[in-house]
Amino acid sequence: MDRQSRPSKVKNKNPAPIQITAEQILLEAKERQEQVPKVPKQKITDKEELDDYRLKKRKTFEDVIRRNKGAINKWLQYASWEESQNEMERARSVYERALDIEHRNTSLWIKYAEMEIRHKNINHARNILDRAVAILPRIDQFWYKYTYMEEMLGNVAGARQVFERWMDWEPTEDAWLAYIKFEKRYHETDRVRNIFERFISLNQHPKNWIKYSKFEEQNHEIERARAIYEQCLATLDEDEIDQHLYISFAKFETRLKEYDRARVIYKYALDHLPKDKTKNLYREYTQFEKQFGQKDGIEDVILQKRRIKYEEEVENNPNNYDSWIDYIKLEETTNDKEKIREVYERAVGQTPPVNEKRLWRRYIYLWIFYAIWEEQEAKDIERAEQIYEKCLSIIPHKVFTFAKIWLLYAKFLIRRFEIGKMRKLLGRAIGQYPKEKLFKGYIEIELKLREFDNVRKLYQKYLEWNPGNCYAWIKYGELEIMLGDNELAEGIFEIAINQPVLDMPEVLWKAYIDFEVNEKEWNKARDLYKRLLNRTDHVKVWISYANFEASVDDENEDSINNARKVFQQGYDSLKKNNLKEERVVLLESWKEFEEEKGDEEHLKKVEQMMPKIVKKRRRIEDENGGNQVTWEEYLDYIYPDEEKEKPVFKLLSMAHAWKQKMEEAKSQEKDDKDEEEEEEENDDNIDNKDDSNHNNNNDNDDDDDDDDDESDDN
Repeated sequence: MDRQSRPSKVKNKNPAPIQITAEQILLEAKERQEQVPKVPKQKITDKEELDDYRLKKRKTFEDVIRRNKGAINKWLQYASWEESQNEMERARSVYERALDIEHRNTSLWIKYAEMEIRHKNINHARNILDRAVAILPRIDQFWYKYTYMEEMLGNVAGARQVFERWMDWEPTEDAWLAYIKFEKRYHETDRVRNIFERFISLNQHPKNWIKYSKFEEQNHEIERARAIYEQCLATLDEDEIDQHLYISFAKFETRLKEYDRARVIYKYALDHLPKDKTKNLYREYTQFEKQFGQKDGIEDVILQKRRIKYEEEVENNPNNYDSWIDYIKLEETTNDKEKIREVYERAVGQTPPVNEKRLWRRYIYLWIFYAIWEEQEAKDIERAEQIYEKCLSIIPHKVFTFAKIWLLYAKFLIRRFEIGKMRKLLGRAIGQYPKEKLFKGYIEIELKLREFDNVRKLYQKYLEWNPGNCYAWIKYGELEIMLGDNELAEGIFEIAINQPVLDMPEVLWKAYIDFEVNEKEWNKARDLYKRLLNRTDHVKVWISYANFEASVDDENEDSINNARKVFQQGYDSLKKNNLKEERVVLLESWKEFEEEKGDEEHLKKVEQMMPKIVKKRRRIEDENGGNQVTWEEYLDYIYPDEEKEKPVFKLLSMAHAWKQKMEEAKSQEKDDKDEEEEEEENDDNIDNKDDSNHNNNNDNDDDDDDDDDESDDN
C-alpha cells in the first residue's frame, strides 16, 4: 500500500494534559484572520482619462500578444475588449491579425462571426463564415453556424445554397440529416426525397435506408416506402444486412396490417441470418405471433389478461406506482388515447398518504410521463401545460420539492418559445423553494441562452442562499474567466476563501491557485500558498507549493533552490508537529524532485534524511474494563536527526555500551578466577610435599631419641 493512501494512526489515545475548547479555537482563528485590503476603484471622469485608459489597455494587450503570438485566448480577450469599447473597426483588425497567425483555429472564426451577428452586421458575418468554409471546409461547425444564421434571417434559399455547397464535400451522416431536417421544416418533400437518394448512394448503411422509408411512410407514400425496403435488400450484400432492417421492414408491414407479408419477412430473415445475430429478431417474431397469430382475438385476450392482472395489483395496493406505470405502458401499446388518459388520471389521483419524499419519488414520475406523453404522443400542448401546473400545485413544497419537475416544465416552456414565462417560473422556484439542483439547472439554461447577466444574478442568489458551497464559487469564477473579466474572477475567489464555513475548501483553494498560475501571476500564487499554509499544515500543500516553485522557471537554478527551501520548511514544520508518516511522504517527494531536477549532492543529503523503520510493541487496554492486557506490534520511524537530538536514544546507546562492557568484564573475571584456581592447586601440591618431608624427619628424630634412652639404660 502506498504511504500516501495509508491512513494515519493515532499514536496516543489518552486525553491531552491541557484541554482546548472549541470556543478558544474560534477566538484564536478570528484574531489571526488576515484582513484583505480592498482594491480601490478607478473612476473615469472625462474623455482624456478614458483615452489614457484605453491607450494603456491597448499597450498591455499589444505587449502580451507580441511576446506570445500563438496565444489565441489573448487575441480573443483583446478583440472582446475592443468590442466592449464599441471600437468595431479595431476589433475586426484584431481578429484579422489573429487569423493571419492562426487561421485554423475554429474558435477564432466563430467568435469573429458571433461578434458581427451581435451587432447585426449580417454581411460582415456572412463574409466571415464564407471565408471560413472556403478555407476549412471539413469543419462542420462553420457550416452549421452558417446555415443556422441564414435560416434565422429567413433566407431559406441562401441556407439551401450553403447546404448544397456543404454536400459537395460529402460530409458526415449528421450533416446530411441536418439538411434533411431543414427541408422537412419547409415541407419540401421532393427535395427531401432527392437528398435521401444522394445520401444513401454515399452511405449505404441499413439504418439510412430505414430512415428514408420512415420518411415516405410519414408522408403516406406506402408504396414508395415498401419499394425502398425492397431496393435495400436487392442492393446490399447479405453480410451487410443486419437484423434491424428485417425487423423494421416487418414492423412496417405490421403497421399496415399486412400480417402475411410480415410473417414471410421474419421467416426469410431467420433462415438467412446467422443464429448469433438473430436474438432480437426471434424475440420480435415471437411477439408478432402472439399478437397476430392465426387464432382470432389473441391480441385482445393477452391485453385483457394483463389488464386484469394490473387491475388486481392496483386495487390491492393503490400506492403501488410501479404497477401503475406498467399498466400505463400496456395501454400505450393500444394507442387508445382516451383509455390511456383514463389510466393516467386514475394513477395520479392516488396521492401518497404521508408527506415523505421517499414515497413521492415514484409518484412524481407518473406526472412526468403523463405530461411527456401528452406533448409528444398525443400532441396536446395545452393539456401538457395543465398537467405541469396541476403537478406543481399538489406537491407540498414547504416540506420538500422536486427540482426535476420545475426544470422539465421550464424546458417545456422553452420549446414553446415562452422564455419570459420560463424565467418567472424558475424565479418563483428558487425564491420560495431554493434547492441546489434548481440553481444548477436554471444557470445551465441561461448559459445555453447566452444570458450572462442573468447567470451572474443567479450565482449571486445561489451564494446568498448557501455561501459555503465551493462548487458555486468555483463555477462563478470560471464564468468570469470565460467572459474575460479576470479581475472580477479574482475578487470572487478572494471572497470565497474568506468564508467562515466551506464544504470543500481544498478544492476552492486549488481552483484559485490554478487560476493565478494560468494567468502567470507567480507572486499572487506564492502568496496564496503561504496563506493556505497559515491555515493548514497538510503535507500535500507543502509538496504542491514546492512543485509550484520548481515549475515557475524550469531552467533557472533559483527556482530549484526555492523549491528545496520549501521542502526544508515543510520538513521542519512537520517535524515540529511530530508528524512522522507525513515526513516520509514529503521526503519521498523531495527525493523524486532531486532525481529529476537536482544533483547528486542534494540527492545524497535527502537520502541521509530518510528514516529507519523499526518494529515496536505497545500495550492495549481491555475495552471491557477487565484486567487482561494485550500487546500489538506496529511500525515506527526513527529519523537520523531525532536520533542525535533525543536523549532517550543516547541513553539507549549508553546502556548498550555498558552491557557490552559488563560482558567483557565478566569474561575477564572468569579468566582471572581460573588462573587463581590453578595457582592454588600448585601451592597445595607444594605444601603437601613439604609436610611429608617434615614428617619423615620427625620419625628419624624419634628413633634417635629411643637409641639414646636404650644407651642410658645400659
